[in-house]
Amino acid sequence: MFVIDILDHGKNNKLIHANKDVPIPGDGDVLIDIKASGVNRPDILQRYGLHPPPPGSPSHPGLEVSGIVMDLGKNVKKFKKGDHVIALLGGGGYAEYCISNQYLTLPMPDNLTFVEAAAIPETYFTVWNNVFRIGNLVKNETILIHGGSSGIGTTAIQIAKEFGAHVITTTSEKEKVEKCYELGADLVVNYNSHDFVEEIKSSEFNEVNLILDIVAGDYTSRNYELAAMYARIIQIAYIKGSNVNLDLSPLMRKSLIHTGSVLRPKNLSYKTAISIDIEKYILPKIRNNKIRPIIHSTFDLREADAAHSLMKSGRHFGKIILTQ
Repeated sequence: MFVIDILDHGKNNKLIHANKDVPIPGDGDVLIDIKASGVNRPDILQRYGLHPPPPGSPSHPGLEVSGIVMDLGKNVKKFKKGDHVIALLGGGGYAEYCISNQYLTLPMPDNLTFVEAAAIPETYFTVWNNVFRIGNLVKNETILIHGGSSGIGTTAIQIAKEFGAHVITTTSEKEKVEKCYELGADLVVNYNSHDFVEEIKSSEFNEVNLILDIVAGDYTSRNYELAAMYARIIQIAYIKGSNVNLDLSPLMRKSLIHTGSVLRPKNLSYKTAISIDIEKYILPKIRNNKIRPIIHSTFDLREADAAHSLMKSGRHFGKIILTQ
């Protein structure tokens, strides 16, 4: 089968075209004929040796796919050949075929295309896990989502709003501000033209209970400044750097909780719990058109390097998808 692989993780990080054997599903696995694959920032980090695949996962990148079930392990009862599915992977999505664990494979909503459906697993699992399972967001609380135009951001805006929260987000330009409002955000701040701290402080949404942060760096102290008493801050990336000089007094004075999360290295039982929630709480809302993956653009699988260049540029709004 054709795959996009990494020449030498962390050294020569060039993406290359390669051929590998079609994988054989284990007893609890599903073999998927991939129709579309989501592009995620960890795919780029993997090229630099910063986000390695878990033991047993393929070396080629790709954390989320949509496709058609081609074969099944003997213990798989939930699916049959020909089913349209989505799947969360430890790696291996940049290929014609992949193996997924049955518990991390879900039925594809029939109102979505394969392109739209490929945007669900990694992104929606990450948002649900951090905003609700770790962050414990509840109705009428206020959440600040940094990076509202990203795949994570466009997803978090919709889900948080659908579950009754007040939603603030930050983004980089006027057009993206307007699109974030269209997704349901209550307050959107263009951080290139306005001080997001001052804008939020002067708004009606100035008691921020939960912050979902992909930036870190100098945003960290500013998050502490904005956070309400007992607020939770969830770190899921550090675009501005992971080394931070901090005054810890606001964290202590406000009894803040600042934690972080990476989904990829978690064990199967941890991810399965999220998968159960996604099927119970999120897929019905997608089928009822309450929330929907936002797609910026698609690239042929063989153009994965161009897709990565677009992601690194930050010019996109929503998800970037590779197609077969």
